[in-house]
Amino acid sequence: MHAPDGFLNAATALTTGALSAGAVGVALRQSREQLADKQVPLAGLAAAFIFAAQMVNFPVAGGTTGHLLGGGLAAILLGPWLGTLTVTVVVVVQALAFADGGLTALGYNVLNMAVVTSMGGYAAFRLLRKALPANGTGVVVATGLAAGISVVLSSLAFSVEWLFGATAPIPFPTVLGAMVGVHALIAVGEGLISAVVVGAVLATRGDLVTGAADLPRAARAQRSSVGLRGFVAGGVAATLLVAGGVSQLAVDQPDGLERVAAETGIAAEGEHHPLSSSVFADYATSGVDNEALSLALAGLAGSAVTLGVGTGMVLAVRDRRGGSAGVADA
Repeated sequence: MHAPDGFLNAATALTTGALSAGAVGVALRQSREQLADKQVPLAGLAAAFIFAAQMVNFPVAGGTTGHLLGGGLAAILLGPWLGTLTVTVVVVVQALAFADGGLTALGYNVLNMAVVTSMGGYAAFRLLRKALPANGTGVVVATGLAAGISVVLSSLAFSVEWLFGATAPIPFPTVLGAMVGVHALIAVGEGLISAVVVGAVLATRGDLVTGAADLPRAARAQRSSVGLRGFVAGGVAATLLVAGGVSQLAVDQPDGLERVAAETGIAAEGEHHPLSSSVFADYATSGVDNEALSLALAGLAGSAVTLGVGTGMVLAVRDRRGGSAGVADA
């Protein structure tokens, strides 16, 4: 879903940029009011993990791959407002440091990948929770389904943007059918990954899962033996493992948007990224000839940057609120 510059016209890029900026502004205000001290380390960790997980393209069908978007996952862990900010950090870092997603396309990339997935995914999660048992299993199942729905919503958002901002004579129904069709398959992987992650957090620090806050204390593993520092250390280790190791298993084939763009002719409208010669462009480290090492270094660097930026963002929000946070074991 990382669209390059040129996929949509200038008016649509400006409009989605304004919408994204407005949504991020609202998210900042809401997060400032609702931020819990325990979410400070979790937000940075979620940003780093989502960045790392997005490096792992998994096969879906017909030579097409998908990767985690992470908006639904972030929203269920952190709440929709902080989830939106977390994925926005990932999308911006990818565009600026890794030449992944265009600079003029930031408006629609943030809107589609951060705002729509977080808000839409969380709304679906809350609806599903009403129909599922009020226990940990219900939370995990709702997570998987809602995260999958968030991917389809993201593909719908791009299709609507194409309706108003097409840069090539490709009919809206063609783009809509292709986008929704392939992303419905990618949604399965998104749902499985998200459910596993939320299940793991519930089992170790259930009190950190915002989407499970209504469960009884026992069901959220409130008295878990894993302290907050230990949880964060384990999360960082898992993130680095994904970024430096699991990313080596990524399938080198077009993702959903790339496949649709190639098949419909949208790809011809894509523009060269102005930062394509940067040190970590395309998730490769400039000057490192060993492909595996080059990828690993880029992944580890990106995870560190998103961890730092995500944590710094939440600390800034917390400080402006006038509160104090700690990461002491709880």
